[in-house]
Amino acid sequence: MKKIGWGFTSVYGVYLAFMAAYFFIWAKAGVPPNAKGTPADPSLFMNAHQLAESARYNAWRHFISFAAIPLEWGVYLFVLISGFSRGLRNCSERLSRLFIVQMFFCFAVVSLVSAAAFLPVNFITYRMSVHYGISVQSIQGWLRDQEISFAIDSLIGFITLAAVFFFIRRNPRNWWLPVWLLAVPFIVFMMYLQPVVIDPLYNHFQSLQNGQLKQEILGLATRAGIPANNVYEVDMSKQTHAMNAYVTGVGSNLRIVLWDTTVHQLSRPQVLFIMAHEMGHYVMHHILWGMVLALAGLLIGLFLAAKLLVWIVERWGARLNLSHPGDLAALPLVLLLFATLSFAGEPVQNAISRQFEHSADSYAIHMTKNRTAAISSFQKLSAASLGEINPPALVKWVQYDHPTMLERINYFEHVNLKK
Repeated sequence: MKKIGWGFTSVYGVYLAFMAAYFFIWAKAGVPPNAKGTPADPSLFMNAHQLAESARYNAWRHFISFAAIPLEWGVYLFVLISGFSRGLRNCSERLSRLFIVQMFFCFAVVSLVSAAAFLPVNFITYRMSVHYGISVQSIQGWLRDQEISFAIDSLIGFITLAAVFFFIRRNPRNWWLPVWLLAVPFIVFMMYLQPVVIDPLYNHFQSLQNGQLKQEILGLATRAGIPANNVYEVDMSKQTHAMNAYVTGVGSNLRIVLWDTTVHQLSRPQVLFIMAHEMGHYVMHHILWGMVLALAGLLIGLFLAAKLLVWIVERWGARLNLSHPGDLAALPLVLLLFATLSFAGEPVQNAISRQFEHSADSYAIHMTKNRTAAISSFQKLSAASLGEINPPALVKWVQYDHPTMLERINYFEHVNLKK
């Protein structure tokens, strides 16, 4: 087991060196020659200081993001092969004979270890966004959001893992199916819960104060066939200069939401274009399709995780002190499998998301017929967040769930609005 630990550490070190070389030396995120002088050329809507800041900020942001991916795997691997998880299981069994209590104890400790490992990474990311003027959130506000996220993620994670181990203990080879069947209503329930319960824990939501703009947005919603009677404004200016808007929820929990930064920094036509884009997602049922595709991916992931878990325990269970796939000492192994399989599926998920976003762009530009507002709104969005117009290929393939700004602005510039 020590060889595995040292091997992972060595590979991780090489990986970090490669990522540093890729993002700081090799990767070129500038616009191609044929985009120079076009509306997608950032030199036309960002000054020299912003361009330099954008290059530095995004290089560091991408490096930290990619560095954190194997770090999560390393934390779970360390807890597993060091014997720490075995100690947690033994301690939980002395603490109580009830499985739910044992599960809570093991999950809580592993969650705290993982949170402690990622706290420096998250803090560096936060401080970097403050340094480059993206975030204006105070350290107290940031810590509060971290605490809320940890509490919510831990609660959902505990419920999920408790159900997973409940079924693993009863059917170690085919637990994936009942877990998936339970996940379907749970994910649907979370879609209803997110807009009205979870989101307000982070920010204050109120009816959009600009009455004229509110009526125009509701007019767009009526044209789009969206049953909305209110538009919400959220106080994101306490945290960031970036802008966003979204349509979320289903049924009676449907919400049209604008960040207050979007209201204050964009013109009326630009806001209407952004809202038309978000409404496009609703009209084309992207939320529901996304849920269906996520459930399909989850089914595949759970099936693979079940097969790999049995195979690993049968082959290395004795060396890992795992007596059964449902042994609570296998908790970090299950988390490791979930994390790696989720990462493996991200490129496919992001490719589908990029197609959804392009469809929403097309819907918005044909609905508003305002090419100028479309292009200028995306230029402002990029400038406000020091965004990249043309990110490195690795970033786009692994992490981008939207088309690049280069692709989007180029599409708006050349799309035929007479159709």
